[in-house]
Amino acid sequence: MKTIKDLGDVRGKRVLVRSDLNVPLDGTKITDDGRVRASVPTISALAEAGARVVVCAHLGRPKGAPEAKYSLTPVVDRLAELLGRPVTFAQDTVGESAKAAVAGMADGDVVLLENLRFNAGETSKDDAERAAFADELASLADLYVSDGFGVVHRKQASVYDIAQKLPSAMGGLVQAEVEVLRRLTVDPERPYAVVLGGAKVADKLAVIENLMTTADRLLIGGGMLFTFLKAQGLEVGKSLLDAEQVDTCREYLERAKESGVEIVLPVDVVVAPEFSADVPHEVVAVGAIPADQMGLDIGPESAALYAEKLADCRTVFWNGPMGAFEMAPYAAGTKAVAQALKDATSSGALTVVGGGDSAAAVRQLGFADEDFGHISTGGGASLEFLEGKELPGVAVLDGEGA
Repeated sequence: MKTIKDLGDVRGKRVLVRSDLNVPLDGTKITDDGRVRASVPTISALAEAGARVVVCAHLGRPKGAPEAKYSLTPVVDRLAELLGRPVTFAQDTVGESAKAAVAGMADGDVVLLENLRFNAGETSKDDAERAAFADELASLADLYVSDGFGVVHRKQASVYDIAQKLPSAMGGLVQAEVEVLRRLTVDPERPYAVVLGGAKVADKLAVIENLMTTADRLLIGGGMLFTFLKAQGLEVGKSLLDAEQVDTCREYLERAKESGVEIVLPVDVVVAPEFSADVPHEVVAVGAIPADQMGLDIGPESAALYAEKLADCRTVFWNGPMGAFEMAPYAAGTKAVAQALKDATSSGALTVVGGGDSAAAVRQLGFADEDFGHISTGGGASLEFLEGKELPGVAVLDGEGA
């Protein structure tokens, strides 16, 4: 699969880079700049090589038309600061502002286009509409570099169609992500544990099914754990529950037992009467959740158990927090798992934090990126890779482009 080196001399060439700048915002303030930082090495390398770098990205989920709250404006200054060079911001994606900005570029310059998803063609299910928008993007460039791992599982114009219209390669970020995830799926060093959390069990069913053939241990936390507890016949009170998946979870527990895969569930949980940091909360055994309470984190005994189950592992993948980590009373479980991964990293294990809420959680809880082997920028893409699915934005790079 082609990398930037395969593009040859890029000096004077217009290089369209699909980055992932989909950062969380509080108003116009970036609350976690991890994805911006992850995008910098590829953009910087191209600019330093004399390319005219045209960066495109999305933010949020606008409906195919401009929405002020989804503008990439807050990202421009942070990107320029991290690059150590000016970034020109185009007020549109493929319109007059974008064309003028690109036309005015000199070697080594960087332009950031406005949100891709302000254009209906970016995410259209209609192949012709997507291809037409990709043609407009291609008119701004000579080469294409795919460096937004968080979107490579999407068949979108700036991810998939564009790679069929320009000579293309993967950027350093996508290359690093794919190499790490292959280490999780092709002969991983054992013991191999996967920690899965987050709210919805339905989002993780396919990956659980696939991991039961590769992982040695599955540690379950977050809102999804209560569907597993219900499958064991336990009362879960007002906790998050996917009633339609109880039978599926019961089947997984039975299959895991037959195949020798260890599914680890909490032994205690932190409960409260409502989803709030300002109400009384207590720790109860999983078999004693009151009917009028909801579980919002794994308990201290569970946190110790999970740390013990991770201590001897040589490979660990983690996707999804253990509880409502945004609220201090329910952050301890997630923090304990993060510390266990940090300790495993120090012992030489490969540890991968699988993007999204997990990446935000470890940073919010005071951990550094260097505490882990790899922090993925793409939660959904990581999970689909572990499900064994083909990622369209990676597969298309095997082609020759235009």
